[in-house]
Amino acid sequence: MISDADLYRQLPNVLTHTNCGFLGERYEGKVRDNYTRGDVRVLITSDRLSCFDVVVTTVPFKGQVLTELAAYWFDRSRDIIANDILDLPDPNVMVVRNCAVFPVEIVVRAYLTGSAWRDYQAGRAISGVVLPAGLRPSEKLPEIIITPSTKAAKGSHDAPISEEEIVSSSLVDRKTWAQAREAALALFAMGQVEAEKSGLILVDTKYELGLYQGKLMLVDEIHTLDSSRYWVQESYKRCFLSGESPEMLDKEPTRQWLLSQGYMGNGPIPEFTETHRLQIARHYISAFERITHREFSGEVAPVATRIEARMKQYRMPT
Repeated sequence: MISDADLYRQLPNVLTHTNCGFLGERYEGKVRDNYTRGDVRVLITSDRLSCFDVVVTTVPFKGQVLTELAAYWFDRSRDIIANDILDLPDPNVMVVRNCAVFPVEIVVRAYLTGSAWRDYQAGRAISGVVLPAGLRPSEKLPEIIITPSTKAAKGSHDAPISEEEIVSSSLVDRKTWAQAREAALALFAMGQVEAEKSGLILVDTKYELGLYQGKLMLVDEIHTLDSSRYWVQESYKRCFLSGESPEMLDKEPTRQWLLSQGYMGNGPIPEFTETHRLQIARHYISAFERITHREFSGEVAPVATRIEARMKQYRMPT
């Protein structure tokens, strides 16, 4: 079990960046560092926390939580769609097939919240989807919708895009997109059922898909606290009827705190105190344990040093 003292001692050991050029060509995303060599890619999940497409702080053990939670869901989704995982040689590392990843994210929503609510409130369509009038924040949608977004480079912002625009601009061909959206809806349905077993609501999520040797594959992550919203089922109805924000198990509280500071991805980033960062770490770990029904265990030590030593000894799959 990770104690509060362990979290505090891990603060100077967080993984901010990696220097593992021996693994292949390096690309740094908002949260993951990618190393590619031939048909194999190494994804190292850092402890960076991204909100509004900007890295705003670091959180102890966050990278490990995301990696282990993604692995948990990849294992449960393999009957729905193949995934790119080859190996998990470290708590922060996934070795995967080097897929041709689609340049869009497939966002699936069951409730009106987040950026969708902000667009709706402003009278805008949500990635081409027009919702009926009179909906309230956090309300369950009349039906599940897909609201894709483009994938922006680090430092830039993702942008909404309609399904028809994806096909008409040849970002993904029509047949492949139909297969991808079908898989996304099936994954979301599975996630909702599994979340309900933990007393949670899977509110919305994003999926990244791609092709490997012509086969459709799920890549990157699935149903993690960075890619999905989870609400506590027991209190949802009460919160909704009273106009309160639902109880959340994802990074939305951090987004809301940043919004309260007047930050939406531009300008100086508000300061995160050590106490705040430790609260976020505890939030991530508690959510992981509730979703997986597993106790989280992490080593208090420099993450970068551990990963570099382990991967230097690792024999890459061919």
